Amino acid sequence: MKSSVPIFSFIAVVLTMAGVLCSCSPSLPTTYAEASRQPAVSPDNFGATLPPNIAPLNFRINEEATDCVTRLHSRKGGEVVVGGTDVCFDEDVWHELLAQAKGDTLFCDIYLKTDGNWQHLPTQYFLVAEEPVDPYITYRLIRPSYVTYEELTINERCLENFNERVIYENMRFEDSDQGQCINCHLPRNWNQQQQSQFHVRQAMGGTLFISGDQVAKVNLKTDSTLSAGVYPAWHPTQNLIAYSVNETGQVFHTLDPQKVEVIDYASDLILYDVEANTVQHIDRTASEFESFPTWSPDGRTLYYISAHYTPRAADIDADLDNNYDKLHYNIYARDFDLQTRRFGPHRLVFDAEALDKSASVPRISPDGDYLLFTLADYGQFHVWHKSADLQILSLVSESGEQAEATAPLNSPESESYHAWSSNGRWILFSSRRDDGNYTRLYISYFDKDGRAHKPFRLPQRSLDSDDLLLRSYNAAEFMLQPVRPSQRQLEKAVKANARPAAYAGSALAQPEADSTRHRALQPANERRRESIAY
Repeated sequence: MKSSVPIFSFIAVVLTMAGVLCSCSPSLPTTYAEASRQPAVSPDNFGATLPPNIAPLNFRINEEATDCVTRLHSRKGGEVVVGGTDVCFDEDVWHELLAQAKGDTLFCDIYLKTDGNWQHLPTQYFLVAEEPVDPYITYRLIRPSYVTYEELTINERCLENFNERVIYENMRFEDSDQGQCINCHLPRNWNQQQQSQFHVRQAMGGTLFISGDQVAKVNLKTDSTLSAGVYPAWHPTQNLIAYSVNETGQVFHTLDPQKVEVIDYASDLILYDVEANTVQHIDRTASEFESFPTWSPDGRTLYYISAHYTPRAADIDADLDNNYDKLHYNIYARDFDLQTRRFGPHRLVFDAEALDKSASVPRISPDGDYLLFTLADYGQFHVWHKSADLQILSLVSESGEQAEATAPLNSPESESYHAWSSNGRWILFSSRRDDGNYTRLYISYFDKDGRAHKPFRLPQRSLDSDDLLLRSYNAAEFMLQPVRPSQRQLEKAVKANARPAAYAGSALAQPEADSTRHRALQPANERRRESIAY
């Protein structure tokens, strides 16, 4: 509606006054010329679709001018006017404007004064969706280095404001001779049941399971598995977790600007029963490198990636190091019987190898209709691959066999780890589009027609935050509720002895051929660096 009613007129006055009070009483110029060029701002979130509950999208005007005035306004009459090149909005005013523009548009007008004359740049806009975004996210902050990794944290951020807290700091035991790494913090069902998990590697190693206020520590490594659990996937209805178990290493380039390759020298899939404390193999085929499991919303299908590998030489490690770019991962699935808890045979879902590409990190939308994944030229650790783009595969349409590029999400730099919101309308992903070195978080609206919209960067209170943060955001996930235990509780659990999980054989309904590893398992510290940031 374009017409105003008295209540919105009242809100407009309140919003305008709030804007005046927080910005040294700026006023809009009465005389100005219309300019045709687009404004230079950072971050450039104009044109993005926003949740109606997101924190203010502050921005900086990168223009040569003696004065700047910005007006943000809705069709219903509300507005706020901010002076200066750093455009920072009052949180209450911003949320009032979002409420007015829900399902509609917010408009932004920028006025610049140069040589004593005012110019009005073309009006910019934000679309405001009807559907909210989950109020919390969790992620790691880690330096994008290859060896020094201990200075990292698992954090929690409220998306409705700028509140951030550290869930666990890795350096709480910095005096350890072995060092320590924490990773793979994953909530179950967006933390609706207050259940989550994360791994502690090396010193005092184990997997921490959080349930409400309780924390338990388990050692998932058995004599029959490659490693402890690595990439996790909580079952949506049963207290089960599918993991990959990986022997991971890295090799370095001397000329390639991509710097490093992260390689799995072996990988399998396992199923962990949280209540029984047992581990079963799902797939340990010698010639297949399985990884990154994920469940369908009904829990009846497990998706994962796998690359076929045939050794070309007796020294398998050297062979993989020299042929890292020949590993192409496809996406597979196995049916899962909820009663017997057994898996059926694997089937091909997406043949990336046929495209001379490689897929990684499959994630199913909450309605079960779409498969979101990353596609690059080779390998599976795509955060280091500039060719990595996000792709959407429809699981319900007749043309579902052909992946469609989600163009608004992608850039010339790497797009990698991604997650769905609980309502399926928002995609959270990491990107190196800003400088090619540090991953930053972006959020995109995914509409009911299966189209991704222009993403916006994670809002920050300070406009210098991302420029000054010499760490990468890593493995971010949406949450509906914050994590309950304090750092002190988690520290106590880390110090405790880990309860060993028992091996319970295969989880397959029918045994499969070629089910023994092609080499003896090696000590965990001989080659693997599980601390590498995705």
